[in-house]
Amino acid sequence: MFTEERQQQMLQYVQERQRAAVSELSETFGVSEATVRRDLKELEEAGLLRRTHGGAITREAVGVEPSFLEKRDRFADEKQRIAKEAACLIEKNEIVLLDSGTTTYQLAKLLKRRSPLTIVTNSHQILQELQWAEHLELISTGGTVRRETLSLVGPLAERGLSMMKVDKLFLGTNGLHPEEGVTTPHLLEAQVKQAMIRSAKEVVLLCDHSKLNKTTFAKVCPLSAIDTLITDRGISADLLDQIKNDGTDVILA
Repeated sequence: MFTEERQQQMLQYVQERQRAAVSELSETFGVSEATVRRDLKELEEAGLLRRTHGGAITREAVGVEPSFLEKRDRFADEKQRIAKEAACLIEKNEIVLLDSGTTTYQLAKLLKRRSPLTIVTNSHQILQELQWAEHLELISTGGTVRRETLSLVGPLAERGLSMMKVDKLFLGTNGLHPEEGVTTPHLLEAQVKQAMIRSAKEVVLLCDHSKLNKTTFAKVCPLSAIDTLITDRGISADLLDQIKNDGTDVILA
């Protein structure tokens, strides 16, 4: 196995469990503990995890959120497939709310030539992507820009959302757990997401499998607040059944 392939699998292993010991990774991947430490050092330098004494944890596990650019290329194929499924749910003349995030950004790119359509967003990146699409009605929530995620948050964003009612919300997340619900590392992000949910007739969560069975710092909503989950085929059969049994529709991309 090449070093890059092993590191990618090691990263996925840590992400799925939120933490792992050096000895555990050494046994799992059949390499020395010195090799594991070197791999973890390189993954930490790339901003993908955080080393601890004797192992590693996900950045989300300590409330640290990767930047938009750090997340953009992770699970890119899955995000594009999820975005295509989401685009199929949007009908003419609808008012659509796009949360800030890398998967919703992929959805926005698919909507550049769709019309007639009104798009509301708190994403600086989506606003830039769609600014010249003259056939789309483009509305910003307003708010303070978080440079880490390029999202608009705070009281202005929440007040703007309170004045709107949209047909569908396409929501992003950092973690989805069947008991803990939808979570994100930042309180201001959580508050804006809650305001989005209140403004929407229908809530669609876009979530690749790397975020499943994970809990981060700030609670957004219970699973029951999500009408439809769009995820990829990396979801386990047990979790899929559990989510469906809780009454949430699931679309596999």
